[in-house]
Amino acid sequence: MALKKSKKQIKKKFFPIKIPLLKKEIEVYNTSIKNLDEKRIKLDLTPELKGKALDLKLIVEATEEEAIAKPIEVKLMPSYLRRMMRKGTDYSEDSFIANCKDNKVIIKPFMITRKRVTRKVLKGLREKAKQELTNWAKEKTFEELVSETISGKVQKELLIKLKKIYPLSLCEIKYLAIYTKQEYEESEEKKE
Repeated sequence: MALKKSKKQIKKKFFPIKIPLLKKEIEVYNTSIKNLDEKRIKLDLTPELKGKALDLKLIVEATEEEAIAKPIEVKLMPSYLRRMMRKGTDYSEDSFIANCKDNKVIIKPFMITRKRVTRKVLKGLREKAKQELTNWAKEKTFEELVSETISGKVQKELLIKLKKIYPLSLCEIKYLAIYTKQEYEESEEKKE
């Protein structure tokens, strides 16, 4: 008794996806370019950033002709942050929501001091970082925020402003992502 083929075998092939933010193109294995629409891609940017372990999440917007990936999240790996910590130092981290030109974003800064400090100094660092990052986000679109975070431009500017409170050995943006309605609803449920 021979086996019947109920469906035709669908051929898969590689389709190019353009990433304008990084000015490069990647290829993804799928059945058609339309199936790539709304797919999520995770890229490890560690080799390009000389050891800074950074993950970039993108969402694909596909038409019949081409597919373009846009960023939705940038995240520093915890292993990188652990490697930067030393004995005899303190760290300060924060999480807040800010508005940019086209979206609401979640920003999580991470700062490591050179020596042990009081809670008052850590609070001052957190407040100043929140104020500076909120002002920075207001003036830019989300793609510009991601681009400046990857290049390290915003971290350098923030480090200079925070040195006036206390000198830091590290100032990074640990997490930057678009704030979705689903996350908002979940946080409201937790409050009740």
